[in-house]
Amino acid sequence: MAAMSTCLPWLSMAGRRMYDAPMSSDRSRQQVPYQQLVQAVLAQIRRGELHPGDKLPSTSQLATEHGLATGTVQRALAELRSRGAVYSQAGRGSFVSSPETQASAAPTVEDLARELAELRERVEELEQAQRPSPST
Repeated sequence: MAAMSTCLPWLSMAGRRMYDAPMSSDRSRQQVPYQQLVQAVLAQIRRGELHPGDKLPSTSQLATEHGLATGTVQRALAELRSRGAVYSQAGRGSFVSSPETQASAAPTVEDLARELAELRERVEELEQAQRPSPST
């Protein structure tokens, strides 16, 4: 595994954040903010802008840079960890995983079934919350 590097600069040559372009596309507008951040990090990994062992900015740095709540950034990092794209070390931060780790972290049928059940539960809760309460 590559030696761990310091935080990468997240600015492009034009001085804009690297996430600006992916987050402003028509497709990403349909995604919730944590998914936009997940897709932006995955795109940087695919383009070779992030390498195995590279340290991601801290949760608070990412939140500030993108105008997101820290909970939203934490959810994005949790998603990236579940996909095997990054790993976290307590007190040290989050780092890009090696390709071998990423491939081995492909979701299983059980993982997908569990996620589907959780999503169904969330949808039901949202639907119930939007229903008008009966008058008593």
